[in-house]
Amino acid sequence: MPLTPDTVFLIATYGIMPFWLLLAIAPSWTYTQTLVHSALIPIVIGVAYTFYVTTGAFSQSEGFGTLSAIMKAFTVPEAVIAGWLHYIVFDLFVGAWQVRDAQRRGMNHWLVVPCLFFTLMLGPVGLLLYIILRKLSSKGGWALEAHPV
Repeated sequence: MPLTPDTVFLIATYGIMPFWLLLAIAPSWTYTQTLVHSALIPIVIGVAYTFYVTTGAFSQSEGFGTLSAIMKAFTVPEAVIAGWLHYIVFDLFVGAWQVRDAQRRGMNHWLVVPCLFFTLMLGPVGLLLYIILRKLSSKGGWALEAHPV
């Protein structure tokens, strides 16, 4: 099977789902800790992302300085795949951070699961919900880390 943009989209989309399931239903499991909380997934997706952005995904691009330039850049399938890889790696990174942060703070994991769903589907909305949940549950303030540098 050739690695067309459609194929890469399917592999990336369905390939990331088991890691989200691990975060949701087995956050403390050894394999979750080993796979999801390691650099492995960002490295693999980062390599694919780097391939697309360095092999012409944005060769037709006029830059990223205007909305119309960005819209034009994302008319190329390879650029859309690069954007999709960008989304999924950062969303999973944020979801994994939410789980680790909630564990450190002793939060009920099942209250975090809806935040994970929204982080998967709508990135910043899930992060916003998690921060609000953390604040309302008196498990943390507005700082993302207990002792910011």
